[in-house]
Amino acid sequence: MRVSSWSLAGLCLLSACTGYAPPNNLAGVSGEQIVASMGTPDTQRQLDGGTRLEFPRGPYGRHTWFVYLDAAGNAVRAEQVLTEKNFTQINPGMTADEVRFQLGRPGEVQGLARSRGTVWSYRYENPFCRWFQVEISEEKTVRSAGYGEPPECSRRDRVLIP
Repeated sequence: MRVSSWSLAGLCLLSACTGYAPPNNLAGVSGEQIVASMGTPDTQRQLDGGTRLEFPRGPYGRHTWFVYLDAAGNAVRAEQVLTEKNFTQINPGMTADEVRFQLGRPGEVQGLARSRGTVWSYRYENPFCRWFQVEISEEKTVRSAGYGEPPECSRRDRVLIP
């Protein structure tokens, strides 16, 4: 069987697109196969009875995938964690580590003036142009959390066409 270069290019494009997210059906998929498909995880956490692989798709991506592996290293479930349901779990007083555990790595980190800490920003899929932001104090605890407008949506940066 002969494969044309166009077919091969199409196959490469398809495989690149499927690597953004884990497969829908995880039955029989190993952790090695997940990594081969999605790339090296940003973070790998040991949990009771298994491992969690974290795949943030930022800074402009709107998803962070957590893939859970059992003790044998097989994928058992996957979830996209940048959701409003998870954002409501972020409260003042939480530690920065607890935020990272819940949401993964932020898409952007910006320092605050006068050494007041940082702001972690998470783009996420929504019908509006907004992101979720968490203000982390110098003591590494959440000072505040809420929604804001990312810079690419700022009205003063938009070019109006007459």
